[in-house]
Amino acid sequence: MSSLARLLLACALAWSGLVLAAAPRERIEIKIDGVPDDMEANVRSYLTLSRYVTRDDLTDPQVRRLADRAVDEAADALRPFGFYAPTIRSRTSRDDPRWIVRLKIVPGEPVRMKDVDVEIIGAGAADKSLMQVGVETTLKPDTRLEHASYEALKASLMRTARDRGFLDATLTRRELIVNPADLTADARITLETGGRYEFGTLELDQDIIRDDLMQAYLRFSPGQPFSPEALNSTQFALEDSNYFSSVVVTPGERDRINLTVPVKIHVEPIKRNRYAVNAGYGTDTGIRGQFTWDNRLVNTKGHRSRVELTASEIRYEALVRYVIPVGDPSLEKLEFSLGYIDEDIGDLRSQRTELTGGLTQVFGRWQQVMFLKLNDERTIYPDGSSDDALLLIPGISYASLPPNFLTGWVRDAAYYVELSGSPATLGSDASYLRFYGRAERVWPIHGPWYVRGRAELGTSWVDDFSALPASQRFFAGGDRSVRGFALNSLSPPLPASETNPGTSSNQGGGGEHKVIASIEFERDFRRNFRGAVFFDTGNAFNDWSTPLEYSVGVGVRWRLPMLMIGFDVAQALSQPDLKPRFHLNITQVL
Repeated sequence: MSSLARLLLACALAWSGLVLAAAPRERIEIKIDGVPDDMEANVRSYLTLSRYVTRDDLTDPQVRRLADRAVDEAADALRPFGFYAPTIRSRTSRDDPRWIVRLKIVPGEPVRMKDVDVEIIGAGAADKSLMQVGVETTLKPDTRLEHASYEALKASLMRTARDRGFLDATLTRRELIVNPADLTADARITLETGGRYEFGTLELDQDIIRDDLMQAYLRFSPGQPFSPEALNSTQFALEDSNYFSSVVVTPGERDRINLTVPVKIHVEPIKRNRYAVNAGYGTDTGIRGQFTWDNRLVNTKGHRSRVELTASEIRYEALVRYVIPVGDPSLEKLEFSLGYIDEDIGDLRSQRTELTGGLTQVFGRWQQVMFLKLNDERTIYPDGSSDDALLLIPGISYASLPPNFLTGWVRDAAYYVELSGSPATLGSDASYLRFYGRAERVWPIHGPWYVRGRAELGTSWVDDFSALPASQRFFAGGDRSVRGFALNSLSPPLPASETNPGTSSNQGGGGEHKVIASIEFERDFRRNFRGAVFFDTGNAFNDWSTPLEYSVGVGVRWRLPMLMIGFDVAQALSQPDLKPRFHLNITQVL
C-alpha cells in the first residue's frame, strides 16, 4: 500500500471515529410486536421510556420501572385506534451495555360504534352540504372506533358551515361515550349554525379599468350568501387578469345584527408594457429566439395587444394579436391576429399570411375556441416551382385546462382536439376537412418513478391532395414526434407532379394522415435531474396500410433556474441502417 493510500485510509478511519463519537448511542432498545406500523409509531410517541433511550446514567431498577410504566402508556396509545382492552406484556433484558425492552401487544377486540348522532339546528338545518358531511363521514355504526374520524367529523362540520356562510356556527354538543365493558361507543354532535351571512357593501378602490369590467371579474355580489371560496376565486380571477400588480380582497367586520359582511378590493396598476427576449436551441430548429411586446392595457375597456417576432433556422414568424374581453372576462375573449410565417416543412417551404378571428370560452375543464382563418399561402417545392392557395378556414378546437386554471395548478395531463376545413363553396382554392388531436399524460408509479404517455392522430378528407398547401399536410419525426428521425422527415414521397420532371425523388411532401404514440419511463434524481427511457412509433401517410416507423432511446432532463436542458439519444429500429440521432433542446424558462 502506498503512503498516499495509507494516509487516506487513516483519515477515513479517523473521520469514522469522530462521526461515531458524535452520534448519541442508544442505551435502551425498544421493540414493539403485534401491532401495525401506525399503531407502533403512536405507542412509541406515548412512552416516557422513549425520552431516555440515549441516557447513560440510568440504573437497572430505573429502567425496569420505566418499562413497567410503558404497559399503561401503550394501552393509552391504542385507544385512539379503538382498542380499549389490549393485553400487553413487558420484558426487560440486558445486552451489555444496552437494555432491551420488548413490548408484546395483543390489541384484542376493538370498540365498535353503536350510534352516531349528528344534529344540525338553526338556519342551516336543511343545508345539503352540511347534511352531506354526516353522510360521508367514516364514523358510522358498526365500524371500529377511531378518534381521528370523530375529530375529522367535527372539523368538517365547522369548516363546511363557515364555507356556506354560517360564520357564527358552534358545536354545542360534542360527546364521544365509550363503554369498555361491552366494547361499544356512541357519538353525539350538535351543530348550531346560527344565521347565514350575506355579502354586504362592496368598496372598489381602483381607477384602472372600467367598473363594469371590474364587476365582471367578481365571483360574488352584495346580497348573495357569503362564501370564502367566492372571495378566493375573485382574488385569483383579478390576479390572472394581468391588469394589476397587486390585488387585495379583504372582508370587513361582520354585522351580527344584519348578518352581512362588507368587502373591500384594492388593486395597484401593472406596468402597461412588457418586453421579453427568449432564446434557445433545438436539434430540430437550431438556434431560435423570440421577441415579444405585450401591451397589457390598451384602454380602460381591458383591451390588450401582443407583438411576437420569432426566428429559427427553419421558421420565421411575425404576429400581431389583439384581445377584447367579453362576457365573463376570466372565461371569454375575442381575439384577432395577423401573422406572416415563412417555414420549412419537410421538403416543402410554406410562405403564408394568416388573418384569424376567434372566440375563446372556458367550460369547466375545457377551453373552446371557435375561429375563422383567412390563409393566403404559397407552397414552394424542391424544384423551385410553387402553388398559391387562398383558403377560408372555419374551425373549432378544445383544449384541457388544469383542475383550477386560475390558481395555476400544475396539470398531469393535457389534451387537444381540432376540427377545421375549407369548403370550395366559400371560395377556397382547396376543399378539405381536417381533424387533429393530441394527448399527453404522466402517471406516478412509485416514489421517483413516472410513466409518460403521448399520442397524436391526424386525418383529413380532401378532394385533391396536390391542391392542399404545406401547412395543412401532416408530417412526423423530430424531438416531439418519433425520435430517431429528423424533424418532419416521415411522410409519403412527393408525387412526380411536385418534383423535377424525370426525377425519382423520395423527398417528403406530407400526408393525409398521421399517427404517433410514445411511452416513456422516467425517474427523478437529485439536483433537478430526470432520466428517461422511451419507445416511439408513428408515421405520416396517405394509405392506412402504411407501416409505422419506430425507435427506442434514453434521455436526461436538467432543470436550472432559467433553463430547461433536454438531451435524448434515439435509435430507429424500423430503419436500422440509420445512425443514432441526438436530440438536444435548450429552452429558456421565465
